[in-house]
Amino acid sequence: MTWLLPVTDLKQWDYCPRVVFYAYLMPGLRPLTFKMEAGLAAHEREEKREKRRSGRLYGLPAAERIEDVALQSQRLGLSGRLDLVLRQGDQAWPVDYKLSRRTGIATHFKLQLAAYGLLLEDVWGVTSDRGYLYSIPNRRAEIVRFTTRLRNKAKRTVAEIRDCIESERMPPPTSKRGRCVNCEFRRFCNDIF
Repeated sequence: MTWLLPVTDLKQWDYCPRVVFYAYLMPGLRPLTFKMEAGLAAHEREEKREKRRSGRLYGLPAAERIEDVALQSQRLGLSGRLDLVLRQGDQAWPVDYKLSRRTGIATHFKLQLAAYGLLLEDVWGVTSDRGYLYSIPNRRAEIVRFTTRLRNKAKRTVAEIRDCIESERMPPPTSKRGRCVNCEFRRFCNDIF
């Protein structure tokens, strides 16, 4: 493999595959939206707060906390930057901060977190059976279990994205058209509006 997919592409692909397609095949056109800017600012503020926390929030008071972890795996074809990793012995758990207020975890967030878990296992040689999604507005962490089904979906998604980009074949749009309303690539999807 010559190029690595950022883990965030898996999340985006599950949300709407066309955003990933446009980002690769029309580089430089993606505008930075207000929502993206707000998310970046919230992440920075949360990183400062996280330094004061213990692992108790995640039910892991003895875990070592490692912030801002960059990982790459040629074998998986992935790269990513984790907000936080909790490590205890031969186990490690990714933590991802989100600006979402929703209760319950959306599938695309679970997929992203599972891919981070796969990266940790491959690069660090640890076991990662779950991860944590931390809702910044709710100040609450929710557990995501890395089931075999979720792990396999992450691996399949990497293959689907690679195939789409390499073949330059436009994927279908999301079936949830409400997502299109605030999409930065809305003007390119003339076949659905």
